[in-house]
Amino acid sequence: MTSRVAYRVAAVLFLSGLFHLGVFFVAGGPWEGPVSWRKPVTFGLSFGLTLATYVWVGGFLRLRAFWIWLFTAASVLEVALISLQAWRGVPSHFNTATAFDSLVARGLTGGGVMIIGSVAALVVAALRAAHLAPGMRVAVVVGTSTLAAALAFGGLMIAERDGSWKLAHGVAMHGVLVLPLLAWVLGFTTWDERRRTGLVGLGSAGYVLLIAGAALFNATA
Repeated sequence: MTSRVAYRVAAVLFLSGLFHLGVFFVAGGPWEGPVSWRKPVTFGLSFGLTLATYVWVGGFLRLRAFWIWLFTAASVLEVALISLQAWRGVPSHFNTATAFDSLVARGLTGGGVMIIGSVAALVVAALRAAHLAPGMRVAVVVGTSTLAAALAFGGLMIAERDGSWKLAHGVAMHGVLVLPLLAWVLGFTTWDERRRTGLVGLGSAGYVLLIAGAALFNATA
C-alpha cells in the first residue's frame, strides 16, 4: 500500500515537471536565474524520478515504511513550494522579503532535513543488506552512496548560492537508479554470479569516475 501510493505521488511530481516545461514554452522568460520556470521543471522531474527510485530500491532493502512516507512527504513539500514561488514570480531560496517568503524558506529547509534523514536511512539499509545477491548489494551500496554525494553537491550549491555544482549534483543523483537497474537486468542473464558481480563492480567504478569528472569540470569551470 505504501509503495503504491508513493509511486502515484512520484508520477504526479514528474507530470508537474512536464507541465511547467509546457508553461515555460508558452510563457517564455529566462531559463536560468533565481526567478524562472527552470526550478519547477527540474524539481518536478527530478523528485518524481528519484522518489520512484527510492521506493523501488527501498523494496530490495526491506526499508521501513516510515522512511518511504518521510521521503514522499519531503518530495511533495519541496516541489510544491518551489512551484508556488515560481508562480508568484519570486525567488524560492534565501528569500526573506516578506513573512510568507520566510515561511516558505523555512519549509524548504525542513524538507531538506527530511530528505537527508531519509537518504541516510537508505544508505544504512544498503550497508546492512546481507540478504541481497553480491552484485545487487554492490549496486545498492554504491548507488545510495552516490545519492548521498548528490545531496552534498546540492549543499554546496546552496551554500555558494549558485549552480556551479549543478552537473556533479545531477550525475550523482541518479546512480541509485542506474546501478541497481544494471544489477537487476544482469539477473536475467545466464551468467554466473561472479561474472555479474564483476560487471556491476566495473559499472560502479565507471559511474564514480563519471561523478568525479563532473565534479572536476564544475570546480574548474
